[in-house]
Parts: sequence; C-alpha cells; structure tokens
Amino acid sequence: MTIVPVIKRDYICKLAEQGRRVDGRKFDEYRKIQIETSVVNKAEGSARVKIGNTQVLTGIKMDVGEPYPDTPDSGVLTTAAELIPLASPDFESGPPQEDAIELARVVDRGVRESKVIELEKLCIEPEEKVWIIFVDIHILDYDGNLFDAASLSTMAALTTSIVPASRFELGEDYPLPIKEPPISCTSVKFDKYVVIDPSLDEDEIADARLTVATDNNGDIRAMQKGLNGSFTRDEIQKVINASLNNGREIRKQLSQVTGK
Repeated sequence: MTIVPVIKRDYICKLAEQGRRVDGRKFDEYRKIQIETSVVNKAEGSARVKIGNTQVLTGIKMDVGEPYPDTPDSGVLTTAAELIPLASPDFESGPPQEDAIELARVVDRGVRESKVIELEKLCIEPEEKVWIIFVDIHILDYDGNLFDAASLSTMAALTTSIVPASRFELGEDYPLPIKEPPISCTSVKFDKYVVIDPSLDEDEIADARLTVATDNNGDIRAMQKGLNGSFTRDEIQKVINASLNNGREIRKQLSQVTGK
C-alpha cells in the first residue's frame, strides 16, 4: 500500500469515528440516483443510471438460438460487463479482467436468482429454438459502487425491453415478460465502520463488501460477499435493514421512470 491510500484511509476512518462521511452523507444514505431508459435506439432495451458521479449504461439485445440441454423449454440469459478505460485510470483495455467478470456475475445472479425474467415464456420450440437475452453493461464513469449502478441499469433496461418477434417473422413484437425487479444495495466495511453506497474513496479502502438484493415483499433474493474482510452477525443485519429501506425508495424511483 502506498502512502497516499494510508493517509486517505486514516482521514476517512477519523471522520467515521465522528459519524461522518467525506461527502456529508449518513452511513445508511445513498447519493442522488438518476435513471434514464431507451437511450440506445438499436437495442431491445437500454438504460443509463447515475449514482453520484458513477455512470453505467446497459443495453439489451435478443436473438434466437438453441436452449441449454438442462432447460430445453426456457430462454437463455447471458451477462457481460465492460470496464471502459476512459471511466477510470484503473481500468485496462483488452479481455475482461477479474473485476469485470465479478461485476457481471453479481448482476447476473441478482437477475437469475430472483427469476425476474420469465424465461419459460421465451421458448419458441422446446429443445430447438428459444430467445437468447444478451445483457451488456458498460461503465462510463467510475466513482464508487459499480455493483448497484450496474444492477439498477440492468433492471431498468430489462423492464422496458421489447422482444423483437417481427424481426424473425415470429409474430408481433411484445414486452419482455418481467416480474417485479429486485433492488441490489451494496455496503462496504472499513476498519469497524459499515456504510452503504460506497464512494470511490470508500471503495478503495474497503476490507469487505456485501451486496443484498431484495424484492417488493421485503424478501432477500440474492446476496454476494466480496473482498477478504468479514462482517459480524450484527453488521450483516444492519446491512440487510439498510438494503431494505433504501431498496423501497429506489424501487419507487425505478417504477416512476419505467411506468411499471
């Protein structure tokens, strides 16, 4: 660790001792969230989300192909993330790095485990032909908390996606069959302090990370822990409570934007 991160960590921890964060937020408070849908005309669905200065664009494309052998009568979902070098000096061009792979897996798990897409309704011919959904996540600006921005932009894009049936002479286009989307909320721990929606500085000094996806009923649909540190039982409960409270407000905003 270089001297700059050590100084930064000490400063952030001293603020946390006083119950403060660098940007003035409470420990359980999000930055301003902006959601915009239908931003890519050639995509079946798309959305751009800003959380603070972090900005993520997700595009949805659909094609017709063969199902997986173990799910012959269900559509297929594939998720990929690209960390564009212009978004951060830490991102490199070339094949997907470990961070991009982890980001795609966390978002994919939130979608898949919650069964937000009714994949069984995307079967055209069992064992022969189904709809394949490609979720492409592009990081435009990185200022902390990529997981929530990527997940929210993906949910917004999926919720407003249209199945391009007419392109394949399969009838009229129709909305992608979607259930109530879960909302992912990410918290990090540094020293003995736990904060939600980490800024870039908080991301950089974090010892542990926990992403919790909850649904409209207040049930947990997916959880993903990252980094090498650990959380106590009480800390996990606080993370869950903060995720539920913030999730309700974010879901309202998503519904207002998508109309669903």
